[in-house]
Amino acid sequence: MRRLQNQRVLAGILTAAMVLSASTVLSFASGTPGKYTSGPSVSITDTTWEDWVKEWGDVSSDYEKVSIAPGADETQMNFAWYSKVEPGFPATPVLHWADNEQMENAETFTGTFGEVDQSLTADVPYFYNHVTVTGLQAGKTYYYTIEKNGVETEPKPVKTAASFDESHLLFIGDPQIGASNMQVQNGEELKEEDGIGNTAARNDAFNFDRTLDIATRENPDASLIVCAGDQVQQTGQPKEDEYAGLLNATALQSMPFAATIGNHDALNPDFSYHFNTPNATEYGETEAGGDYYYAYGEAVFVVLNLNDFNCAEHEKAIQEALAAYPDAKWRIVTVHQDLYGTSNGDDMLQRTQLTPIFDQYDIDVVLEGHSHTYCRTNLLESDAQPHMAFVAKQDPETGRYDTNTIVEKDTGAEFPLYPEDGDTEGQAAKQGYLNENDCYVMQVVDGDEVTDPTGTLYVTANSSSGSSFYSYDPMQQNYIYKRSQNWLPCYSTIDYDADSFTIATYEVTMDGTVQPVDEAFTIRKTTAADTAKALCSLSGDVALSDAAGTTFEVKADQAPAICAGSQGATVDLVKAWDAETKVGVYRVRPLQSGSAAGIYADGKKLFTVRNA
Repeated sequence: MRRLQNQRVLAGILTAAMVLSASTVLSFASGTPGKYTSGPSVSITDTTWEDWVKEWGDVSSDYEKVSIAPGADETQMNFAWYSKVEPGFPATPVLHWADNEQMENAETFTGTFGEVDQSLTADVPYFYNHVTVTGLQAGKTYYYTIEKNGVETEPKPVKTAASFDESHLLFIGDPQIGASNMQVQNGEELKEEDGIGNTAARNDAFNFDRTLDIATRENPDASLIVCAGDQVQQTGQPKEDEYAGLLNATALQSMPFAATIGNHDALNPDFSYHFNTPNATEYGETEAGGDYYYAYGEAVFVVLNLNDFNCAEHEKAIQEALAAYPDAKWRIVTVHQDLYGTSNGDDMLQRTQLTPIFDQYDIDVVLEGHSHTYCRTNLLESDAQPHMAFVAKQDPETGRYDTNTIVEKDTGAEFPLYPEDGDTEGQAAKQGYLNENDCYVMQVVDGDEVTDPTGTLYVTANSSSGSSFYSYDPMQQNYIYKRSQNWLPCYSTIDYDADSFTIATYEVTMDGTVQPVDEAFTIRKTTAADTAKALCSLSGDVALSDAAGTTFEVKADQAPAICAGSQGATVDLVKAWDAETKVGVYRVRPLQSGSAAGIYADGKKLFTVRNA
């Protein structure tokens, strides 16, 4: 678990119920820096919570729940489940598939299996089973059963997208089932009860299920859930009760779930047992698995395991994905660590290396997690300058990484993220790390949409379960357009077709209603030629040395909107655009020392400026 310089606020702890007439009020925890305080409540008017507490013993010990993942494209789905190893019953990775609940004329799909590491399951032997279903059609409800040791399960429904041309998805971050195990509630530490698994996992699983129930109720046409990682909590330890709680969520039994390997998932292989990821590559591998990708509607998604610090391999995964799906209109990357988020720690460790890669392959959107706060950035791209490459410090004996100490890849120079007070050398080293990560230029977009932009949009999801929330740095980074921390579970909706991509984010209130966190933001693409860029009198990198500024001309068919991507730069109008000559004259003034900015016309980048 990473150490945070800011106070960490753990929330979403569903503790012992207090009955008020017909309602059960379950206490959340919210907080202020430096202490934990009792916060608002969740009102439940039936016996849902009491029933869940009674069921948890069976739920937490049932490791055989099915998970559904997207397939290689929208015409496929991938399934995974455990089955116990019993005498006389070899592994049966068999799934039956039909378009009716009676399972008439069902098609049988057979897959692969392997042995589960028994150290994860209290020495009880299990097989994991992986099966891919193909030939799916849009707008249909199918039913499936699976075989477990000679027994066929009851049919369960699953829907495909209403259209493969228009996609409606849910995006969530950090369920981290079991993360509230560090919370102290009413003076008592949450711990195991009656041998049925930890209460933190019980509480977090209940709340995660609640969030998804509400999100799917509000979005009945959603056909895929994209998760930015940290599905569970117990880093490197047995955690099957946490996976059992996660996969028990009603929505996950009938909808594909595209999981990302988070730092809490990365250190043992159960992620790769529970999730049958499509197009799994050999790049970016840790014990949990590596990078993978899939096409869905008009988009290709590349899911990178940033717990592996080899960015050259991540680039290969992107190359492979784009080669497999060259006609995708939208290029979306999903990662766990938020390269551009609300904190200044290990999150951005691979920023200097990955930002230019995302530029090179025209990545439109990066979906992130890890910081347990919501964040949407301006449109960002590399400043095209040389920067250090970083990795986390590695223990030579165990091979484990210590993300509290950052190491320069080529020289081995160390940069402590949390130097002690009075450690001037350590403080200076940390500042050097922060300075190196000032490696971007940005296009600031006023309003709720942009057309044909340059750069990449980064969106960081808050916790979807409320198992833990973090406070953010007091000083908002200049690349952030919007950030939020209201100590409430969140989810986003994503809608896209061939022409537009829209993301909107919501939080689930204590009474189960939904309210927006941020205005919906839309990116539009057209086939219009980039005439402004082609006809600008400056291009590439421009060094500014004249205090009066540097003038430039832009020729366009109509008066262009010229702006600087950074608030540290200023563009003045020298001569207004002329309808006869089609030319306008502008001046850009020098920046603060060491900074850089993109200059844009109608959202298209013209050139980058920096001080000489």
